Amino acid sequence: MNLREKIRVIEDFPEAGIKFKDITTLLQDPQAYRYVIEQFKERYQDYEIDALVGIEARGFLMGAPLALELDKPFILARKEGKLPAEVVKAEYDLEYGSNVLEMHQDAFTPGDKILVVDDLLATGGTAKATCDLIQKLEGEVVELAFLLELAYLEGRKKLEAYDIYSIIIDE
Repeated sequence: MNLREKIRVIEDFPEAGIKFKDITTLLQDPQAYRYVIEQFKERYQDYEIDALVGIEARGFLMGAPLALELDKPFILARKEGKLPAEVVKAEYDLEYGSNVLEMHQDAFTPGDKILVVDDLLATGGTAKATCDLIQKLEGEVVELAFLLELAYLEGRKKLEAYDIYSIIIDE
């Protein structure tokens, strides 16, 4: 299946010069969406993983169904102020700004092996902040999984300490 055809590109969003990769068109196609989750499941079904972390917000759309398929807990990495219990925080830079991510302090047990899931790897800031949160809570990042990687933004440079898997890589 050609997943690239299922992803719409929006020019100059959210600001001039950005080519936003819109996965809503992929999500509207049940066969394509299912195919993505199956690709992830096929890769990770034999990995030693204790839990999955999805990065707000589109990482939830990849991570939650995959967590169900793998029969593993699903943990949220959310933007600041969205989680109700005690949290740990990490600041990060975006392709077009900066933000703060949070995770519940009791999200998992120290030593747990964690798979990080998101829809897009761009500059790597969000994924790196998520890995920092996992390390603060003494978890081990098994791998980072992305639907789409924008290789030309060199996000892997910020994530050199981690294994990365991307279904689609845009050069």
